[in-house]
Amino acid sequence: MGEPYFKAKKIIEENNVKVFSSNYSLYGDISQRVMEILLGFSPDVEIYSIDEAFLSFKGFKNYELSKYCKYIKKTINQWVGIPVSIGIGSTKTLSKIANHLAKKNDQYEGVCILKEKKLIEEALNKTEIDEVWGIGKHISKFLRNHNIYTAKQFAHLNRNWVKKNLGLFGEKTQLELQGISCLDVDLTSTSKK
Repeated sequence: MGEPYFKAKKIIEENNVKVFSSNYSLYGDISQRVMEILLGFSPDVEIYSIDEAFLSFKGFKNYELSKYCKYIKKTINQWVGIPVSIGIGSTKTLSKIANHLAKKNDQYEGVCILKEKKLIEEALNKTEIDEVWGIGKHISKFLRNHNIYTAKQFAHLNRNWVKKNLGLFGEKTQLELQGISCLDVDLTSTSKK
């Protein structure tokens, strides 16, 4: 990931690296254009960050999700000129894992849909515990000290142990990995931004 300039200043200067400032007004403009496009594909959009959104596809059962998502990708690429990856899951946490896989594995062509139990289990097994949304360094270190290295291992832990050691946050994360939604799409964030 990234690192602040002041932390890397010495190595930057030692290696004569050129440093360029970020263009946040451009990023903001591109983000706004992408989010407006997404609102055309689903009325339920949570703008999570400058480069991330959650869409609800409730009521979209008649659509072929893979084709629909590829059409979303194509539209954004044509209208804005940037590539995007799309992850689909029954929960926000599974969607984040699907999105990570869509970005990293060419086999998904930028769209990963985790609906089938077998595919979900495979994805959870491939996902390191520190790659799970919301599990930071402190919690992942704690879990590794208890021989829990993957999202799959975490998903199958005793729920009482999770609640006792990680509280409500841990329990919600575990349920999300099991396909039980605890975090709804927050539509208030769309109206604020």
